[in-house]
Amino acid sequence: MKRKSIWLENINEQEPILKTDIVCDVLIVGAGMTGVSTAYHLRNQGLCIVVVDKNKVGHGVSARTTGKITYLQDTVYYNLKKKYSLETAKKYLESQLEAIHIIKNIINENDIDCDLEVAASYIFANKKNEKIMEEKKLLEEFGISVQTVGDAIRVDDTYVFHPVKYILSLKEICKKAGVQFYEQTDINFMKKENDSYICGNELVSIKAKKIVFACHYPYFLFPFLMPLKCTLERSYLSASKVEKSESYSAISVDKPVISVRYHGDHKNQYMIYLSETHPLYQQYDAKKHFDCLEQSIQRMGLRPKYMWSNHDIMTFDGLPFIGRLEKSSENLYLATGYNTWGMTNSNLAGKIVSDMILNIYNPYEALFSPLRSLQLETLPKTIYGGMKPMIENKVWKNKKWDPDNVYFEGDLAIYVDKWGKEHIVHNRCPHMKCSLLFNSVEKTWDCPCHGSRFDLDGHVIVGPSNYNITYYH
Repeated sequence: MKRKSIWLENINEQEPILKTDIVCDVLIVGAGMTGVSTAYHLRNQGLCIVVVDKNKVGHGVSARTTGKITYLQDTVYYNLKKKYSLETAKKYLESQLEAIHIIKNIINENDIDCDLEVAASYIFANKKNEKIMEEKKLLEEFGISVQTVGDAIRVDDTYVFHPVKYILSLKEICKKAGVQFYEQTDINFMKKENDSYICGNELVSIKAKKIVFACHYPYFLFPFLMPLKCTLERSYLSASKVEKSESYSAISVDKPVISVRYHGDHKNQYMIYLSETHPLYQQYDAKKHFDCLEQSIQRMGLRPKYMWSNHDIMTFDGLPFIGRLEKSSENLYLATGYNTWGMTNSNLAGKIVSDMILNIYNPYEALFSPLRSLQLETLPKTIYGGMKPMIENKVWKNKKWDPDNVYFEGDLAIYVDKWGKEHIVHNRCPHMKCSLLFNSVEKTWDCPCHGSRFDLDGHVIVGPSNYNITYYH
């Protein structure tokens, strides 16, 4: 079994590391689906565009999803109507249909090979759930054709694809138009200078007129106060070979979430199965959840070939954060918080942000504004979710589920590999100083507070941390 996402199999493309100071019109921080989509929409507008990523293009959260392109998303329309209004629910549906239209057009216009396939979408419940039928009524009121299948509902005009193939194809199109891409290039400081910004790391700096933060979890605390506006949900995924692929995807509306879709390459057919979801701060033993996932797959008579995990940012009102980061500035933009529906919302974000940069009206700008009011009723839960893992893991360092070759000494954490080599790291996430957990399945050091992940030797894989935790003797 391979402890990685199926979407990263046979992906070997590489971009250079930024080694000299540069100047550009637009700097995009993050080379996942959002960042590359934004670059795609800006590429022919006479702007100097630079895209940087602390890891590799397309290797972040975009490579850990199920790869569904659907507007049937849990009971999101019922929830938005209840929280806001019928108009808000309808506007969100229109945005998702627009996102699907954007993706299809890009693929068709550029003849992109990314395994795009029509796949009907289902939502179901393990126990009877009246929200599903309420969701059906709403969708039909909005003009969508919905079928009832037992206690589940179904729509037919949705898709699945290979997200990394899609991202890398967009990257090549952007590069031909002059967009510059740099990998393994951190951005860990930013300061304003006249009408521009200077940002970069200890070795290089980038001067830009406009900055788009397309990173999954923004690394800065101020001005956005991200930890007070969302929680993180962890999920566990697998890909198992099957004899025959099916043309549908499905997701449950109750917790823990179960999600399934199928994927076929030129040689094999796979079922991609997600389960064991939980808020990041609630449970720490990743191996326990991977074991439960594997047992579920085995009960179906299958054996997982790939297994991996993912973190999703869950906003409290169910809407993403896409748009200007500050009221006083038209030069800083943010796109994140997709509530597990990143394939549609990241592509939509690329269009919204690019339109804003180009001063083009976009009908969804107000709907997703990151400047919408902070929901005070969620603050106690948010503070608890942040403080619980921070306190527990400082006090309780050696966990009962840690393998014998993992131990903690003072502020250091040590993993001893099968050859007897010690991999020593600082046991503190640079983002907000939370103590770390060892993920014995994926062999990573994970932050239980805000989702930063580091490899065995402490190199950052996923933010918000922009700094390594490598220990030097």
